[in-house]
Amino acid sequence: MTASPSPTTAQPPELARALAENDRYAAQFDRSSLPLPPGRRLAVLACMDARLTVEDVLGLRTGDAHIIRNAGGLATDDAIRSLIISQHLLGTDEILVIGHTGCGLLRADEDALRARLGAESGRALGIAFGSFADLEASIRVQVDRLRTHAWLKRVPVHGLVYEVETGRLREVA
Repeated sequence: MTASPSPTTAQPPELARALAENDRYAAQFDRSSLPLPPGRRLAVLACMDARLTVEDVLGLRTGDAHIIRNAGGLATDDAIRSLIISQHLLGTDEILVIGHTGCGLLRADEDALRARLGAESGRALGIAFGSFADLEASIRVQVDRLRTHAWLKRVPVHGLVYEVETGRLREVA
């Protein structure tokens, strides 16, 4: 277990910045009465790319939607676990899957990455990173997996490409 820095220990720059921003945020915080279920009954599965600010792109505010992010916006077991909770316990009834142009997983060489990480750590890795050769096809695969999963409700599931060059969304599934 890592000990928290003592008040005299310098914090890493991003942690210090984040905590200072949280102080500012907490001082004007007024969202304690938001209900637990998302107001728009929407769940979003999106790539974790820092250029994609889901709330801004979709015009969402805090409390509007569940936003689940991972590398590639993939319908992994963990993303599906979150969507099951979102639907069955918190009432969401529509899903958007958002991938984006210029994704780091597009045509990524998983074997080379595993070899590099294995060489750096001295341990072999059996992890799949989820790379893909075709962005639109990958989004369609994720949408299909969600539409057909036995434990997810039969709700509208849409697949979108966010174009980092223009900020526009286009529907592909």
